Amino acid sequence: LQNVRIDPRSIAFTMWKDVPVPFYLSAHFFEVLNPEAVLRGAKPVLNERGPYVYREYRYKTNITFHDNDTVSFLEYRRLYFQPDLSNGSESDYVVVPNIMMMAASVMMENLPNFVKLLLSGALAGLKQEAFMNRTVGEIMWGYEDPLIDTINTIVPGLIPFKGKFGIFVEFNNSHSGLFTVNTGMKNISRVHVVDTWNGLKKVNYWRSTECNMINGTAGEMWPPFMSPTSLEFYSPDACRSMTLVYEQSGKFKGVPTYRFVAPKTLFANGTDYPPNEGFCPCRQSGIQNVSTCRLNAPMFISHPHFYNGDPSLVNAVEGLHPSKEQHALFLDIHPMTGIPMNCSIKLQLNLYIKQVSGIMQTGKITPVVLPLLWFAESGYIEGSVLKQFHTNLVMIPSVLEYLQYIFLGLSVPFIISAAVLM
Repeated sequence: LQNVRIDPRSIAFTMWKDVPVPFYLSAHFFEVLNPEAVLRGAKPVLNERGPYVYREYRYKTNITFHDNDTVSFLEYRRLYFQPDLSNGSESDYVVVPNIMMMAASVMMENLPNFVKLLLSGALAGLKQEAFMNRTVGEIMWGYEDPLIDTINTIVPGLIPFKGKFGIFVEFNNSHSGLFTVNTGMKNISRVHVVDTWNGLKKVNYWRSTECNMINGTAGEMWPPFMSPTSLEFYSPDACRSMTLVYEQSGKFKGVPTYRFVAPKTLFANGTDYPPNEGFCPCRQSGIQNVSTCRLNAPMFISHPHFYNGDPSLVNAVEGLHPSKEQHALFLDIHPMTGIPMNCSIKLQLNLYIKQVSGIMQTGKITPVVLPLLWFAESGYIEGSVLKQFHTNLVMIPSVLEYLQYIFLGLSVPFIISAAVLM
């Protein structure tokens, strides 16, 4: 118990402070093979490109212990491209939707026609089209786009940021918010459980108190002596808490584990799973609308290839092949300590595109939730950390258990002798 608390004197503290496990982020892009046909109303045909793999380093700063047995910290992430592990380079060109233009078009759909005509004229002047051919590096880490300033001029505040636009532009060399978690010093069952995130007990992105709750841990470790039921964690990237359910027991390189996976209800809509009504407005089950925490852009998250989603999502495009083996997320946790041994968290980012009256660049696009990319954050304990883990939590307990039976066996003759003498 002493060694799993967040305490500078504990064994787990060093692992918690500077995660020694090698993490990797793998990005898979969906290239649109028939952009001209899509503009005429055809079904998008997709081709998966990648993976583009990045080594991820995590470390904590601003670690501050408080009198109420909590500790605050910022965790930073740094990503470095790994050419030898990737199927392609960051200089690869990929045809994808013009995310900024298509998102702004849908967001402006209900504005007066003259505003949309202004945007349409500006897009023509800037030679902006519904689909763009850019490098993986530009899409990931940002590119200069005069459209940003143009949109801010036409509709001030619609996209409240300046400079570069990129899907992961704020992901690298940044932190995921100020977490304050329990140390477990007085109550070990609360260790790692989030007390506040950015000073909040709950967020305000969603329409119900239940959906806005910040539940579980920060997603790194969990309280010890876990039961084979479920676990929770708060994900700033998904803007919500997530609950995973127990699937099976197993072993990771000799260390006992519980495997937790996403239930089919994780991204279900409010009709199929009423507790998720607070995440609506909803579309089909299998995608979650995250527009309220993504500047109101028509963005959705899901499992890769719409795994566990409504079949209509897969059928609306060509080129998706959902499978549990490739697209399901999982966490393998050592139940005695609550420390993950092996994990792979996978999410897909999707953009809702459609024809918008008054904006000619949107053509006759049939409304569709179009996959942009999916990514996996994966890591597992190895090397000296695994060896120490195996020795302390597998071998030593086993030896002690055997010694217990040996001593019990040796004590039997003495007990019998004492009984006879009495």
